[in-house]
Amino acid sequence: MSKKGDCYDNALMESFFGTFKEECVERHTFKTRSEARQVIFEYLEVFYNRQQKHSSLGYVSPANYEKMKGKIDHKKT
Repeated sequence: MSKKGDCYDNALMESFFGTFKEECVERHTFKTRSEARQVIFEYLEVFYNRQQKHSSLGYVSPANYEKMKGKIDHKKT
């Protein structure tokens, strides 16, 4: 954690929520909470974690990053 008032303290989450709102929430008109939950779940689990490339991970998806990291960790042991 950084000190109180540090402008970079929450930058990662603010970036995520900005992208999330633009790519998922603002593109839909939800009729029910259940529909919203389903669309948000699909965005996060199917697209964001498996397909979306992230600059902070070297432009690979979180799922691929975890696979690569697992292979590297196995080589160390």
